[in-house]
Amino acid sequence: MGLTNLIPMIPFCRTPEEGRNVIAEMAKHGLEQGVNGLQVYVMCELPSNVMLADEFSDVFDGFSIGSNDLTQLTLGLDRDSALVAHLFDERNEGVKRMVKQAIETVKNKGQKIGICGQAPSDYPEFAQFLVESGIDSMSLNPDSVLKTILNVAEVEKQG
Repeated sequence: MGLTNLIPMIPFCRTPEEGRNVIAEMAKHGLEQGVNGLQVYVMCELPSNVMLADEFSDVFDGFSIGSNDLTQLTLGLDRDSALVAHLFDERNEGVKRMVKQAIETVKNKGQKIGICGQAPSDYPEFAQFLVESGIDSMSLNPDSVLKTILNVAEVEKQG
């Protein structure tokens, strides 16, 4: 189609080797990383993506934290199950440590990292935590954009 302003994001990539296989398969179909500026990001939604972020950053050009899946897999729960859904909370300290570690590792490698998920829209303190941790971008629900922008601006002013 000739589009040159898209960044594919590879979901649920368990290992750097799996990532290399995806990149190779894309190239077989004419989507070559680096050609015409094509960047390929990985969704950081598995604990292995965080723990091996150094290695994943050698394969991919950037990261997008999938906070919903990362929370579920960090806490070992299914947020759609009535039995444990009440435990789902991105503000959990274990989840926050995973997010912070991912941001720090990726930024130290000189790459971009953003987040998609509900938390920055629902919890101003989580958006603040992300800004303080050095996140590059946040996806937000339309109804929370203005209040989050104002909140982020205030945090940035202080920092």
